[in-house]
Amino acid sequence: MESTSAFYTDSEVINRKISGSSLRTNDGSIEEVYEIQTCLSWIGDNDFSRVALQFPDELMHDAVNVTQCLVKSLPSKHNIFILGDTSYGSCCVDEVAAKHYNADAIIHFGRSCLSQPVKMPALFVYGRLPLDVSDCVQQLSDILPKDLTNIVLLYDTIYAYCCDEVAEKLHEKYSNTVASRLTSGCNVESSVTDCVQVSKCGRTFSIPSSLDISDYTMVYIGDEGLTLTNLIYSFPSCNFYSYNPATCVARRENYNVNKMLMKRYYLIEKAKDARIVGILVGTLGVANYLEILDRLKTLIKKAGKKSYVFIVGKINVAKLANFMEIDVFVLIACAENTLLDSSEYYKPVLTPYEMEIACNPERQWTGEYPTNFSDLLEGGSYYKPIPDSILTEETDVSLITGKIRTLGQSDHTVETGTAVVLRSDAMAVATQAENAGEFLELRSWQGLEQKLGETPVTKAVEGQKGIAMGYCDEPHINTQQ
Repeated sequence: MESTSAFYTDSEVINRKISGSSLRTNDGSIEEVYEIQTCLSWIGDNDFSRVALQFPDELMHDAVNVTQCLVKSLPSKHNIFILGDTSYGSCCVDEVAAKHYNADAIIHFGRSCLSQPVKMPALFVYGRLPLDVSDCVQQLSDILPKDLTNIVLLYDTIYAYCCDEVAEKLHEKYSNTVASRLTSGCNVESSVTDCVQVSKCGRTFSIPSSLDISDYTMVYIGDEGLTLTNLIYSFPSCNFYSYNPATCVARRENYNVNKMLMKRYYLIEKAKDARIVGILVGTLGVANYLEILDRLKTLIKKAGKKSYVFIVGKINVAKLANFMEIDVFVLIACAENTLLDSSEYYKPVLTPYEMEIACNPERQWTGEYPTNFSDLLEGGSYYKPIPDSILTEETDVSLITGKIRTLGQSDHTVETGTAVVLRSDAMAVATQAENAGEFLELRSWQGLEQKLGETPVTKAVEGQKGIAMGYCDEPHINTQQ
């Protein structure tokens, strides 16, 4: 397991490779680390008959031992099986694979993006990686400012079991230390008087209404990866400090948020220029994915653009390169996987929020950056209604091409008084073709000739048997000397 992220230290970009470790859990610790008793109670209380166990790659070495512990303690009417490779990201509940085996429930082990599943009951077991609490507190105390008082403790899901102990020790040195709570798989109740509840990235905490979130410093426990990046985008006005339990190193995250956001704003400009948009469905197991899909299709259509929906499983450069007619892609995925670095892709890959800014005149760029697409839907904290009509004659200049463009203008003519004139090249942002079908017609080669109705119908015949080096109907060649 390997990922790459870019942060800024001493005004230089550092590209780090992060290699995930996969240490086998001792047999005596299996029941504690994987919360076997909790799993048994959940299965028994709900009387599930077929339960799927989902493991990420780094925990697959423990899958057999965990399954054996569950099977030997459950009646034979309960069928337990393991899910290997996941359809999309391993941080999400893979309902699709579980349904293929007629599962009626799923237990998700390991790191989680905390996205709620759509239909299937799910139990989250985060696991436990070792954490030296004393060293963690000491290292953070050495680098945190001495006059600091307001701290929010954030953490990776695999360290949730010891967060209270860390928060308690930090509170002894920093009077206003607030520990966040994970909001997936458990109910969080917070109705304290004169307090504001903040819920982002599957984490919830309360702060006094007299203070702003920018008054707090974020302390994150976990390794560098998608979770930390997602949190940084979600709290751009806060300073971040982190402690990596794997390396026992604490540091200040000297990132350049403005530069990171400007890179994302460049993608928004590309989306404004685009005429053909590909909607990538990167999840089938996160709640409300169909709602955001319908919203994007409606918004893109009203903005005068064409949209096509693609379900391609795990996304890579080669897959998306097959659709050269697409100007930009917008990815529907969980909050952590939606921030895809598309620098290696032939066409940009945006988030739903970025596509909304490009197409919805009711939404303006404010620097805030929601990564959870559910926040954009009705009832969400960043919801903005789609106007009945987005067609407008107001023009602006593309920062990418330098040409004049109009949002929602789908025709190619501009009416001036009583005269109708053709729009010049300088006034056109669109390419020569307006949809994928026109692109296909403009191609000099359109694929193999189908000859529909001209090919005679024949019966199926038996093909060759054997292997490529020597089929059964071929003469045997003796290669021995």
